[in-house]
This record gives sequence, structure tokens and C-alpha cells, in this order.
Amino acid sequence: MKAVGFQASREGTSPDALEDIEIDRPTASGRDLLVRVKAISVNPVDTKVRRRVTGTGGVHQVLGWDAVGEVVAAGEQVIAYQPGDQVWYAGDVTRPGANAEYHLVDERIVGRRPGTLSDAEAAAIPLTAITAWELLIDRLHLDQAPACGNTPDPRLLIVGAAGGVGSVLIQLARHLTDAKVIATASRPESQAWVKDLGADYIIDHRKPFSEELSRVGMDDVTHVISLNHTDDHFDQLIEVLAPQGKFALIDDPQTLLDIRKLKKKSLSLHWELMFTRSMFETDDITKQRDLLDRVAELIDAGSIRTTVGAHYGAICAENLRRAHRDIESGKAIGKIVLEGFD
Repeated sequence: MKAVGFQASREGTSPDALEDIEIDRPTASGRDLLVRVKAISVNPVDTKVRRRVTGTGGVHQVLGWDAVGEVVAAGEQVIAYQPGDQVWYAGDVTRPGANAEYHLVDERIVGRRPGTLSDAEAAAIPLTAITAWELLIDRLHLDQAPACGNTPDPRLLIVGAAGGVGSVLIQLARHLTDAKVIATASRPESQAWVKDLGADYIIDHRKPFSEELSRVGMDDVTHVISLNHTDDHFDQLIEVLAPQGKFALIDDPQTLLDIRKLKKKSLSLHWELMFTRSMFETDDITKQRDLLDRVAELIDAGSIRTTVGAHYGAICAENLRRAHRDIESGKAIGKIVLEGFD
């Protein structure tokens, strides 16, 4: 079957950073589904793995952790799906990715795709929706009412809100929580994007956060979700967080964060990795199936929209190299999607 992979870590500009290859079609067993991949999207994790991991023994590494497709076979322990079902998922970073014609995935982290989106539109959503949902609900508990111990008048600051996760996060925050959403974006086009998605306020992360919040009439925020460049903004974010606030992040700071700075305000720190449940097969692993099904319902009800920023054509090495380069530039808005094989 056709796939896109790599054997050695290369810069995104290198012609062999990603290559068109032929590999054996896998066979479903156990809890696995064999899915015929129709569309994919590209995430920062793809570029990070490409830079850090190399193939071994002549075996190519295959990336890709967002997919929409059709179940063509199911393992003997599968209970939720059968051939012909239309599904979406983000997969497991410890296993081969979905940049291939056929892909194996554990049924427990697979949802039924929304019916109102095209394959490409749907492919933009799974990984970012899981990340956003887990940040809001599992880490920050922003779905709880004040009577249950949550912060009254929640004010959520999202740093780097125009990217893939931020684009879903803004929408889910508006539909799942009572928080006021303050999104950071620096360019006119990214500011327009987050405003259109429903952010209540927009501030520029190139300027002092305290001044920008004051400009929109706020002294502080109760919750912070930092999606990129956390080490650049760490001290400022602590400054604008209210006492007993909550700080969540998903990126990989290049410098050590001094968490002792959180103590004075009794701030809590929460790290989110949406692959945790699949990597460790946690007892609640099926929550990812449940939340993907719930997001599909929200989309079909018109409450959430796709976050496609650009469609780069067919799934092939040339188009994927372009997607990786654009993501690494830090200027991508929304999600980059690809559809079908040449």
C-alpha cells in the first residue's frame, strides 16, 4: 500500500525529509480496526517526531495523527464498530501513523465522524478537539458550576489561539463552559480568525499582557491555557493570573520553568498530552471515543465548525513536506488538511 515516511531525521526543506513509499497492508486483530484512510491533517507533533526520531533497520517511520476513514476490517475483540462504519480519530503516537492508505487503530479511541462535514473538513478536528476538551474538562474542570467548587466568573486566557488547538478551544469553551474567552493573536489575519470563531476579547501577545488585559477592561484572569512559547511568557502569565488560578500548557518549553513562582498565589499547574490515555491504556481510555462522539454531535448541530485553514491536495510526500514547513514557520492559521492518495 502507499504511504509517506522517513528513515532519518531531516530538516523540513530536505527532499528526503518525507518520502513516498510502499509498505505492507496491516491486518486487524484484538481491539484494532483497519481503516481505509480518506483524509488527514497535520499537527505540530508530526514535525516534532520527524525531527527527533529515525527509522531502524531500514524500516520507515510513518507519521500522521489525525484521520478520517472507513472501517474495512475489525479485530476479534472489537465491539463498537464493523466494516463500513465511517470514523475519525487521532491515534496513538507510539504506533505507526495514518499517513498511509490503510491504518490500524484501537477502537477505544475512535469516534463516529460527523455527517455534515466533508472528509477533509472532518480531518482537521480530532487531535485538537481531544486536546481542547481534555484541557477544559479534565485538567481545568471548567465545566463545573460555582456551587461545585469552581471559580465564579471564570476568565480564560488562551495564548496562541489562532492555531489548530486554539481554534477548537475557543469554540468548545463557549459551548461547554461559562468562561469569558480572551484569545491572543498578533497578526491582523489571525486576530480576524479568532474573532470569527467567537473569542470575547482579543489581545496581542507581543505586548505586555497586563497592559493588553487592562485595555479590554480586565485586571486579571482565572485560567490560562498556553499553547506555544510558554517559556517566553511564563512570568507575565503568572503576573496576570488571579490568586488560586489555574495554569495549563501543552508545549515543550526550551528552558526550565521555575514552578516555585506559582507558590505565592497558590496557582496550580496542569500539563496536557492527549496521547496519555492511549500510551498507557488508562482505565478511562474510552473517554476519547465518547468525547469525539460528543464533538461530532456539536458539529452536526451547528454549534462547532471545522477549523481547516488550508487544503494542500493529495496525501503525498511533496504536499506533506510543504505542510511541515508551514507549521514549523509558526504562521499557519487553523489546520492543514490533505485528502486521498494519487
